Amino acid sequence: MRKIQMLLLVTALLMLLAVASAPALAQNAGVVNVYSARHYGAMEATFAKFTEETGIEVRLSQGTVQALLQRLEAEGTQTPADVFFSIDAGGLDLAAEKGLLQSVESAVLTEAIPEDLRDPDGYWFALSQRFRTLMVSTERVEVGAVTNYAGLADPQWKGRLCLRPATHIYTISLTASLIAEYGETDAEAIVAGWVANEPEYIDSDSRILETIAAGGCDVALTNSYYLGRILSEQPDFPVALVWANQGEAESGVHRNISGMGVTAAALNRDNAIQLIEWMATTGQAADETGIPGGNFEFPVNPTAEVNPVIAAWGEFTIDPLPLTEYGDQQEAAVALLERVGYGF
Repeated sequence: MRKIQMLLLVTALLMLLAVASAPALAQNAGVVNVYSARHYGAMEATFAKFTEETGIEVRLSQGTVQALLQRLEAEGTQTPADVFFSIDAGGLDLAAEKGLLQSVESAVLTEAIPEDLRDPDGYWFALSQRFRTLMVSTERVEVGAVTNYAGLADPQWKGRLCLRPATHIYTISLTASLIAEYGETDAEAIVAGWVANEPEYIDSDSRILETIAAGGCDVALTNSYYLGRILSEQPDFPVALVWANQGEAESGVHRNISGMGVTAAALNRDNAIQLIEWMATTGQAADETGIPGGNFEFPVNPTAEVNPVIAAWGEFTIDPLPLTEYGDQQEAAVALLERVGYGF
């Protein structure tokens, strides 16, 4: 009798627990929570299209890559985030190293994303490619005057150079790639040469391009898609893109990515995977609702159409450096930037 009573009590407790947990499960059933460092472009339309097609609501929290990493670490297993959406491969790699992401096996993602654009253990997946390269005035810079990153250290560019500050992840990852490519001593010489040319530090790639057009500087480094955006509306904009490091003995232009990973504590894991799979396939469409079409980035999916504005820049060589190097060399890159007095 006592055994039966105990069994009934246990059963009742289990039922109570099930009822108590049901609202929480229902609340999360149609939701995916995204911590996103992307805060521009057509992402709202992209996520709205995903919701329309799947019924899964995307709830977005935004911040810098560094801030979101710190937030994920602080929240630990209590984080509401299901997906970490980074504008930098180094940030994704650090998130994986810190145990903030979980491995995902997906035939869809394996087929849609080339091997060199996803983590070998499935912790993150690139969704678009961005290239940080040379921008020059078409009015004041001769063709061929600068062709590589080291060339910006030439004294002819003193007082004529615009750069993004050292605190931005774009600068950190580019510096990390230079360290991985050339070694710390040679990379430091290159970056110190930029600093010696007394650049104007502007914390916006769009404003850097506008500054070139207005005559405030003649050469700069920005991500390619910023110029693509402008040219789509102003075809005669007086700034030209130069693909960096295209010489026979050179490695190719610096590549970075936007990408996603499923957080280690994701409550809505299946929805998170579905979002990433959708972004890697349907979301690659080069139209106003897609990524990268809505932001003039290059797709990772080989079958996706390249926006005609950026396709007009022609073929180019990409630095084959593994994207994981950006995270591995990030600490050294920050220290190098501090040593040479690069602007913050």
